Amino acid sequence: MPLEIITLPCLSDNYAYLLHDAKSGRTALVDAPEAAAVKSALAARGWGLDAILLTHHHYDHIDGVEELRSAYGAAVYGASADADRLPPLDQALDYGARFDLFGEEVQVLDVSGHTIGHIAFYLPQSAAVFTADSLMALGCGRLFEGPPEMMWESLNRLMALPPQTMVYSGHEYTQSNARFALTIEPDNANLQLRVDQICEKRAKGEATVPPLLQLELDTNPFLRAHLDEVKSAIGMEDVDSAEVFAEIRRRKDSF
Repeated sequence: MPLEIITLPCLSDNYAYLLHDAKSGRTALVDAPEAAAVKSALAARGWGLDAILLTHHHYDHIDGVEELRSAYGAAVYGASADADRLPPLDQALDYGARFDLFGEEVQVLDVSGHTIGHIAFYLPQSAAVFTADSLMALGCGRLFEGPPEMMWESLNRLMALPPQTMVYSGHEYTQSNARFALTIEPDNANLQLRVDQICEKRAKGEATVPPLLQLELDTNPFLRAHLDEVKSAIGMEDVDSAEVFAEIRRRKDSF
């Protein structure tokens, strides 16, 4: 059976995720922005915490690690390429590694760009990918450390996953991302419909993640930089797709 996945709001606009295996009763956490919200969610369900999977080193993804490790004895997993900036790791993971999580295979994807050493966790059986600040709902992370070409390569790795994969990203930025996306493709009917749905969800205080990867492919401008209609829309016909992505990212940075 696929793992049960709980979307857990943290801090002001972060998300962490609980992954629970009903058969064994074991639970993992993807990213640890804070300890209090995680402890509360675990206590409400009567769960422990066996593993913490870290995507990258930014404080709003790791600040709760030591308190949670101390409270539950959870093993901490993270990228070997970023080990010097992460809390001490029980399991350092190389790009392309595969490991077992409660009987389900997890694939480690290099999604560097937002930071160097950023990884995503892909669970084929659960049809889920945990992307944190690489691919986000209708957006992608700001390029703090890597060049645009690196992030474009990372996004292409994610774009190659099955389109029915659910994308679990790290923040509730979707509504502002949607406003920007409309500046790139104002005539995209799929995007227009999605924007309306996002506004309805946020008005009710509901999360806009996770979306299907297919929905991102249809509406996220950062995943559409290779398409002729997008290149034409921003006046960059016959330009390399990585350069088009870089221009879209530049526009978002000043939006």
